[in-house]
Amino acid sequence: MRRLRRLVHLVLLCPFSKGLQQGRLPGLRVKYVLLVWLGIFAGSWMVYVHYSSYSELCRGHVCQVVICDQYRKGIISGSVCQDLCELQKVEWRTCLSSSPGQQVYSGLWQKKEVTIKCGIEEALNSKAWPDVVPRRELVLFDKPTRGTSIKEFQEMILSFLKRPGQTQSVLCQLRGVHQGVLLCLPFGPKCQANLGDLPSLPTLVDQILLMADFNKDSRVSLAEAKSVWALLQRNEFLLLLSLQEKEHASRLLGYCGDLYLTEGIPRGSWHGAVLLPALRPLLPSVLHRALQQWFGPAWPWRAKIAIGLLEFVEELFHGSYGTFYMCETTLANVGYTATYDFKMADLQQVAPEATVRRFLQGRHCEQSSDCIYGRDCRAPCDRLMRQCKGDLIQPNLAKVCELLRDYLLPGAPADLREELGKQLRTCTTLSGLASQVEAHHSLVLSHLKTLLWREISNTNYS
Repeated sequence: MRRLRRLVHLVLLCPFSKGLQQGRLPGLRVKYVLLVWLGIFAGSWMVYVHYSSYSELCRGHVCQVVICDQYRKGIISGSVCQDLCELQKVEWRTCLSSSPGQQVYSGLWQKKEVTIKCGIEEALNSKAWPDVVPRRELVLFDKPTRGTSIKEFQEMILSFLKRPGQTQSVLCQLRGVHQGVLLCLPFGPKCQANLGDLPSLPTLVDQILLMADFNKDSRVSLAEAKSVWALLQRNEFLLLLSLQEKEHASRLLGYCGDLYLTEGIPRGSWHGAVLLPALRPLLPSVLHRALQQWFGPAWPWRAKIAIGLLEFVEELFHGSYGTFYMCETTLANVGYTATYDFKMADLQQVAPEATVRRFLQGRHCEQSSDCIYGRDCRAPCDRLMRQCKGDLIQPNLAKVCELLRDYLLPGAPADLREELGKQLRTCTTLSGLASQVEAHHSLVLSHLKTLLWREISNTNYS
């Protein structure tokens, strides 16, 4: 504390001391002090403005009150409802939300670190607190409307997975228009994904029904059915189910209504540990990359994480439930475990091929920039017909390699840097429609993985 006071004295008061002894204040030193104070004022103001939104961003208490109210009324149920609402065994810790409508918290449940996720968009949009619960009952937990047979509910889920209702598509489009750009943001709780007509869907439906019967009484109650249906409206939840067999996606642990718990949030997102969500937009992308290198792991660990990311790209390509596209490729989503195995930090930016194709195909366009889904899933524009095509221009691998150039080249061993840079450049130039680059895609990906494994194999980092 004494050293801190001394540092403040040296910075703020020392420029005056010599001038005071001489009976005057040198102009240069006055300017220096003014600049320091101006910097402090500007910094304080920015912190104040962004922290003032904290109460809007972090409303886990609202989420818990609403969910538990409906649980006590018998409207919803789930595997964590009793621990959340009666036994108080779910501990809410750090707020990680980046959007008011999607609440994300780190937490503790059954002595495990977990991530708690809950959508409260209806609650935030309502003008008065008494209206919150009725609105959610009517809008979110509205289906099934009555008791039904397992076979009927099974068919209802199967139909939804193949193609969600027209209302959901319109909501996605309206959200894109509201942002001033013709795109669908698949990251909010209102935008739903579908997987298309795949032969493997009945297996996924059986998995969903098994999860719905959390108390193992061999039947699905109306409350259980309403909870599962509400969860399926959440884009990320459906993707979690689709990618459960993949080792690089977080594991689903439990749910209550449309609130669900996954494995603890992966390490690696430096902004998750160093900077609060409200301050993230302040930093330019160059500073993001610099901080990632300063706070990130050593280069050999980064190579191991990169191999996991490349394996994840393979998993997204022609998996059990079709192909998936990464529609916001940023370092913020590069997470990893304590042993530096890659984990996808956020699945909300991953979208099924069927959803992307259905949204883009036939959309009116003047140029290719009008044909965007998410942040960077782009399709070509047929200028003669003035319609977007359904296939994407850039495959997942090209976008990931562009990301890895900033992640791997700084600090890479000197004897590897040239070859690594060459292969990453080749990878980033992958072009052509995403559905037509399978052979070249696999070859480039295999070469990259081999190069990185060769460097870190036979070492402690492997």
